[in-house]
Amino acid sequence: MIWVNGSLVDPGDAAVSVLDHGLTVGDGVFETVKAVDGRPFALTRHLDRLARSAVGLGLPAPDRDLVRRGCEEVLRANPMPFARLRITYTGGLSPLGSDRGDSAPTLVVALGTASPRPDTTAAVTVEWTRNERSAVVGLKSTSYAENVVALAHARQYGASEAIFGNTLGRLCEGTGSNIFVVLGSRLVTPPLASGCLAGITRALVVEWLAAEEADLPLSVLHEADEIFLTSSLRDVQAVSRIDGRDLPGAPGPVTAKAMAVFAERSADDIDP
Repeated sequence: MIWVNGSLVDPGDAAVSVLDHGLTVGDGVFETVKAVDGRPFALTRHLDRLARSAVGLGLPAPDRDLVRRGCEEVLRANPMPFARLRITYTGGLSPLGSDRGDSAPTLVVALGTASPRPDTTAAVTVEWTRNERSAVVGLKSTSYAENVVALAHARQYGASEAIFGNTLGRLCEGTGSNIFVVLGSRLVTPPLASGCLAGITRALVVEWLAAEEADLPLSVLHEADEIFLTSSLRDVQAVSRIDGRDLPGAPGPVTAKAMAVFAERSADDIDP
């Protein structure tokens, strides 16, 4: 069952207009939430970011209670042990082109099966850049074509993630993840000013592990003692290979600690 604009419907009957602005020009925002045994993790933080992204895109903030109700109904109708809860909020029915119409936004909540991530993965850097001065920087927009292209490139090289630098040549983020590096005794992640998304898991790792935010050159990936990725479905995942460089022993001690702390803290509080 999928929740569309206030109602649960069968997947075959779930529909939005072909003129929805989210479809025609990518005018929308979204959240991906991990759900374990029907319980969404960190939903309050995700709803906060959904509202920030919507307002940043010029859309009215979604009705938080309505979104929560949609999530609850979808989770109840689709029992799964581990799932991807997707909240999509778009500009709604609009004229062809960039101008918005006067219709109400579209709100869709759907649930899909997912699998817990393996402890390690491979990543590659890509030649394309994140624009840290973009009009939509920091917004979780549905305009994901750039990520689709970069992730397909990564798959060609046996990797599950592609890593972007920004226009200044500094480390930024993955297509759907934030990145942390271990440099000696320092656990470091790029600051939001780099153009990266304010990841929910990223924020929790910074808080729970006292990680440092600092500008880093993209080349740091060839020098770091350890590297790990964070995202809603990955939680904390060690990088065992970056480009042609192997990181033997991954997850290393700092990453292993981050994984353990995150697992413990997130199990203790479903909505930190």
